[in-house]
Amino acid sequence: MNSRRTKSVFAAVSALAVLALGATACASGDKASTGSGSQNASAANPGGGEKIKVVASTDVWGSVVTAVGGDKVEVTSIIHDPSADPHSYETTASDAIAAKNAKLTLSNGGGYDEFFSKLADQAAGAQKLVAVDIAATGNENEHVWYSLPGVEKIADQVAAKLGEIQPASKDVFTANATAFKGKTQELLTKVSGLGASGGKVVATEPVAHYLLDSAKVTDATPPAFAEAVEAEQDVPAAALNQVKQLISGKQVKALVNNAQTTTPVTQQVVGDAKSAGIAVVDVTETLPQGVTDYIAWMTKSVDALAGALK
Repeated sequence: MNSRRTKSVFAAVSALAVLALGATACASGDKASTGSGSQNASAANPGGGEKIKVVASTDVWGSVVTAVGGDKVEVTSIIHDPSADPHSYETTASDAIAAKNAKLTLSNGGGYDEFFSKLADQAAGAQKLVAVDIAATGNENEHVWYSLPGVEKIADQVAAKLGEIQPASKDVFTANATAFKGKTQELLTKVSGLGASGGKVVATEPVAHYLLDSAKVTDATPPAFAEAVEAEQDVPAAALNQVKQLISGKQVKALVNNAQTTTPVTQQVVGDAKSAGIAVVDVTETLPQGVTDYIAWMTKSVDALAGALK
């Protein structure tokens, strides 16, 4: 059990068990576990033929595929529970079935969702996309879903691959990607320059790094603090004191908090920020409960950051 989060625990499945259960599930008509953006496996494509089956490692990427593919795709998001941890997730038999039937897979990469490499291997005939490789940010931070320019590149690649799989719908996918990018551009316009007045923040983890970078907001978090939290190690006392002083001295305008990572240290600094009247901006690694749309989710993050910096 990973102490960083409260999350679902999944049993490891051997290769033989996956194949055996997969055959049984297929015979009985069972469906792979799906995210909130998934659609019925038997649903037909309104344009004719079956929908393109896509498997994404998380519902964040599943929502991007849905935005581009529209009603011509059936998306299975392996991780669709806000309490599940991509770093330690263990695949299930139903995950393997979904991967085996996929025509396209989309993972995050960068060491974030290593579990997905096993599934991608089972998707022998699928087109495979890796978000970190496509976004090509030049930064080792793997949380590329907060890089709006990177997400635009990924949407274009999703459209291109879907168009190869279903040429008759190529123009539809391109148009959907264009519409999606129009919305991300609006978000970029809104976020750009939010930190131009010299605003600083501290963060419990560097999850929203790219968003802060787009906003030109200075992240004053001591590297030792962020590295320790992300590596699930004890935070050095000196680093913790630095963060507490930044907050108590109101040297920062906000605390950017990864709401999916809760430790005694993060709870402490969140409490300190609230006591000091410093805004707490919650960010997440997967879609919050009840949210299925990437743009709506990211808009809330941008609005929260903007409000805190003002």
